[in-house]
Amino acid sequence: MTAGTPSEQPTPPPRQERTLLLLVRHGETPTTGQVLPGRAPGLHLSERGQAQADRIAERLDGLAVDALYSSPLERARETAAPAAARTGLPVAEEAGLTECDFGDWTGAALAELSVLPEWRTVQHTPSSFRFPGGESFTQMQARIVGALEDLRAAHRGGVILCFSHADPIKAAVAHALGTHLDLFQRIVISPASVSAISFADGRPPAVLGVNSVAGSLAGLAGP
Repeated sequence: MTAGTPSEQPTPPPRQERTLLLLVRHGETPTTGQVLPGRAPGLHLSERGQAQADRIAERLDGLAVDALYSSPLERARETAAPAAARTGLPVAEEAGLTECDFGDWTGAALAELSVLPEWRTVQHTPSSFRFPGGESFTQMQARIVGALEDLRAAHRGGVILCFSHADPIKAAVAHALGTHLDLFQRIVISPASVSAISFADGRPPAVLGVNSVAGSLAGLAGP
């Protein structure tokens, strides 16, 4: 047999199946940056936030999306609505994507919270903090990481849009990066931003982008 014939060529490895999760923070509300709204109902997007939601949908052009999931809170579902209209996909509520339960701090002004001694713990050693009457940061991280694992398993090899909130997204990105939770406050997640995490069989997750607020998302689905 002559050297170099096809029968002697090495068999290429099987193609790995890749699942892409796009984590989208909801758009701006009338209280963004002013209070800690938490899970309190009745908070909707502002006019600017609605425009941001429309732009997220526009950024999906050329990207084949397989599923849309949202936090049950109004501001997240309203952000997901234009993407659902553009893709023709329904938005499924996923409790694991919801905001952190801030307990007794829900609705408090950030200016008031920032002078509390506990605020330093929130910013520098969040892994040791639990909101009074609410959730700890470690619980929040375990919750969203578990939810994303379930969604990844349900849509293996697909592209999944997940509409959530700043702190849960920061915690999920930190986990994917292998970064300790105490450093997750260094990650910036702006309103209406998109962060992308890719999962391939047998490999650790790959963070393809964090806090993206402009440009087409189609390139994220490339090989």
